[in-house]
Amino acid sequence: MAGLSKNTPTPEQIKLHKKSRILDIVFSDGQIFHFPCEFLRVHSPSAEVSGHGTGQEILQTGKKMVNILKIEPVGHYAIQLHFSDGHNTGIYSWDLLYKYGHNQDKMWRNYLQQLEKAGASRELKTDNQANQQDHPNGKTEKADKKCC
Repeated sequence: MAGLSKNTPTPEQIKLHKKSRILDIVFSDGQIFHFPCEFLRVHSPSAEVSGHGTGQEILQTGKKMVNILKIEPVGHYAIQLHFSDGHNTGIYSWDLLYKYGHNQDKMWRNYLQQLEKAGASRELKTDNQANQQDHPNGKTEKADKKCC
């Protein structure tokens, strides 16, 4: 987790728009960043997502519709986000969020490229889609009903 450096501006306003799934952060230097909840979820600084070192990142898939349910302050230097998919272990420091804001476009492009390379999707896979992928012909098979 990144700490709070002396030169990093601090948030003056944090506002969650639940319907559009956007978290707006206004920093003390006037910078305003609009973070989609999906972006923050797939770039969580948690070990579950980031791993324990470089090259250990876990590609997050199916997070397109994720939302933030709760925002908790962590001291005077960070927030903890509680996502609708149950993830809540990332601590987002002010300097990390500021860095994310300045690098958001590049980070997002890189994420989309990783998804494409992995043949993965931003969409949440339904049980029916999972079953269709498991069958080479794309059709689901019905199990024979056996009764007692």
